[in-house]
Amino acid sequence: MPDFNTESTPNPNSLKITTDAGPFIEEGLASFGSAEEAEGHPLGERLFSLAGVENLLVMPEFLTVTKGAGTEWDLLLPKVERVLEAHFDAASSSDE
Repeated sequence: MPDFNTESTPNPNSLKITTDAGPFIEEGLASFGSAEEAEGHPLGERLFSLAGVENLLVMPEFLTVTKGAGTEWDLLLPKVERVLEAHFDAASSSDE
């Protein structure tokens, strides 16, 4: 199971997440402001399926998740980490 590190950002509704499990995406960046914008992007779709996710910035070395004002990190973050665990488990399975 990968370890995830979180860092606060200037926006209290956003968290930066890093891991040593591998890149979040292979290259470039992906930015999504809605579930519709994330359609076709497997990680983006899975994260937007979580209630409270409002925005995503995905880069190879980190992911920033922005939540809605009425959502608590204590409830959302464990769900985000489960999605990320599945993402990295699937990526490592396809590498074998």
